[in-house]
Amino acid sequence: MEIKQVTPFSKDLQGKIDFLSKRRTEINLGSVSFASPLLLAPMSNICAFPFRLLMEELGCGGTVSELISCHGINYGNEKTLRMLSIHPDEKNIGIQLFGESAESMALAAKVALESRPKFIDINMGCPVRKVVTKGSGSALLKDTSKLGHFFKTIKDAIDIPLTIKIRTGWDDDQINCKEVIHIAKEEGVEFVAIHGRTRTQQYKGRANWELLEQVAKESPLPIIGNGDLHSASIVKKRMSNSNCDAFMLARGPLRDPFIFLESYKEDDDKISFTPSDYWEITRRLFEYNKMYTDRERTILIMMRKHIIWFAAGLSNAGQFRNTIFKCPELEDTMKITEDYFLSLSSANKKINEDEAFMTSGHG
Repeated sequence: MEIKQVTPFSKDLQGKIDFLSKRRTEINLGSVSFASPLLLAPMSNICAFPFRLLMEELGCGGTVSELISCHGINYGNEKTLRMLSIHPDEKNIGIQLFGESAESMALAAKVALESRPKFIDINMGCPVRKVVTKGSGSALLKDTSKLGHFFKTIKDAIDIPLTIKIRTGWDDDQINCKEVIHIAKEEGVEFVAIHGRTRTQQYKGRANWELLEQVAKESPLPIIGNGDLHSASIVKKRMSNSNCDAFMLARGPLRDPFIFLESYKEDDDKISFTPSDYWEITRRLFEYNKMYTDRERTILIMMRKHIIWFAAGLSNAGQFRNTIFKCPELEDTMKITEDYFLSLSSANKKINEDEAFMTSGHG
């Protein structure tokens, strides 16, 4: 990874970031410290270091890598090993691994240590068929009798904290998150992040926050609540009255990259983020992606989806989206994006939070 200087944020944008970031409170979850209780959830094909680092700069308290195959690591797959990349400026980052074999996971975890993460996280929540059919992801929730050995084998292989991310259970007939948490406690796991849906729910319906609150109240381990935290107003309500120790935001930051900062805004604050701010963070993400890979096609694909998400709910976003998807060149895409954002008079968004968004399995 070639580390280069990036274009500084404007004085105006940096001032907003600094002002709101000062309201954050550092937290400890077990022995792992974070800059705030609002964390970025791991999302496949999204949470490589460019997006993670941008979110840290925009107020996120900590991040987790996209789920990374232990087998890909152990086979020395070049693409998989690149996913372990951590930027030197990332301060609160964990690497998430997935796999069905305790021994393979332990071996991969040792390799992941070379990237110097703060913690190793086990993915026990991914509902995607190609992951579950091999016995990993949320399939690990089906037979809890194997989990003690699974956790112990991985923990014994590393010298940094071990954490897990789970769902409430496999299905409505097998809600076993409480049992999983107690097993994790016995084997020295530091904290548990829980997505408030079962595996069979995928990303449909509503996250069961009533259950999450009950679990968090009774849990012997710190609990991170996750699910449907799509807007700053929702996040603020959760933070004001919750048994959870922290919260993970996944899809929310994709359409509102300032959500971590906006969750600390007060009613009398006159701070607002502008179209120019959106262009600045888009440019910053572009510069980070150029550090991550020199493959222009890959950068185009990565940038295109984030640009479209950033623009969601803004004026003429539909027409802009169509133009972006028709543009085959990276340089032209960035120019069109700059012209679009800087042509807007306001960054006020109109988004229906009740509409399904990205339900195909990124998280």
